[in-house]
Amino acid sequence: MTIKERYEEAKARYAAIGVDTDAALETLKNVPISMHCWQGDDVGGFDQKGALSGGIQATGNYPGKARTPEELMADIDEALKLIPGKHKINLHASYAIFEDGEWADRDALEPKHFKKWVEFAKERGLGLDFNPTYFSHPKSEPFTLSSPDEEIRTFWINHGKACLRIAEYFATELGQPCLVNIWIPDGLKDVPADRMAPRARLKDSLDQILSIDYDKEKVLVAVESKVFGIGMESYTVGSHEFYMNYAAKNDILCLMDNGHYHPTEVVSDKISSMLLFYDKLALHVTRPVRWDSDHVVLFDDETKEIAKEVVRNNALDRVMLATDFFDAGINRISAWVVGMRSLQKALLYALVSPNAKLRELQESGQMSELMMMQEELKLYPYGDVWNYFCELNGVPAKEDWFAEVKRYEKEVLSNRA
Repeated sequence: MTIKERYEEAKARYAAIGVDTDAALETLKNVPISMHCWQGDDVGGFDQKGALSGGIQATGNYPGKARTPEELMADIDEALKLIPGKHKINLHASYAIFEDGEWADRDALEPKHFKKWVEFAKERGLGLDFNPTYFSHPKSEPFTLSSPDEEIRTFWINHGKACLRIAEYFATELGQPCLVNIWIPDGLKDVPADRMAPRARLKDSLDQILSIDYDKEKVLVAVESKVFGIGMESYTVGSHEFYMNYAAKNDILCLMDNGHYHPTEVVSDKISSMLLFYDKLALHVTRPVRWDSDHVVLFDDETKEIAKEVVRNNALDRVMLATDFFDAGINRISAWVVGMRSLQKALLYALVSPNAKLRELQESGQMSELMMMQEELKLYPYGDVWNYFCELNGVPAKEDWFAEVKRYEKEVLSNRA
């Protein structure tokens, strides 16, 4: 049987429980996911030399990582060839591209330093999102926006302002909003004597960044929390409670990374609560193994639950989805493709569920039937729907895409060693 024939059989089975698979495929085709650029070069960036810092680590030494903007862009192209749909690229400020010997420190970055990224995105019909880079810099240890050193703090405030201007340039050039996500590595390894003062300074720094004149329709600012990190195990200045309240008070977005919470705390359970109080919500989807180890996203239970919450609450236009992981121990193109396709699979799984029927069973107290349906749905021919989605979008279905990854590794990546 062909992929199309198998899909027609699956379509009929889903139709019997009230699911329109054609509509689900059309919806998924129009859901952009912001694919993080930093998987391709192990978070190295182009503006600084030296080791990663600020709690950032990429483990492994698989050959073929991107070393230049041209190589990174080529690798992104290769990954996008294997991922259905039209998406965005998520950049860090450390991926500025300097020409003719020019260099600017992070407080002096300008739109021109990202012109090549805009050209890249425009040629491919992609959007761009942006992240100030508050790590891997001589002035990023141990505090940035919460630093007691006013010179250091001012440097990082100016970096944040510069990033808002660059984001507005992205949005204007590409005709779609740019999400600017602020995450800082500020914290303490051991028990603090004063938790309030660093947070007061962080609040003031964010206030100063947001005080500049920028188009709030084009630039959507988000703040991202973390429960702890390497070197800040006992105290994180930018905690979830801090950022959730700051975002609500200042009418910006709260971004939740599902690796940034306690091991038994799940983002999927937070989404519905956040949607009741925020117009929009941003997510970094990753896979924590013990904690925030940023493993490649899989089609696993929590990824499915996150997707269900977004879909069932009719929030695909309110939740800004992005991936965030980096694995230097495996083929980096494969990591991107597995992660992006896994998140798309989770969204499709939610879209082909009879959500109205399941909600009705819960509301009427028919919990036995609800449990039964939820379990039986796991064996529905979902894979046939996914494979047809890939075929419709001109990318390889099933595991067939991996042959192209192996070809690219042999012909391109292996020559970088």
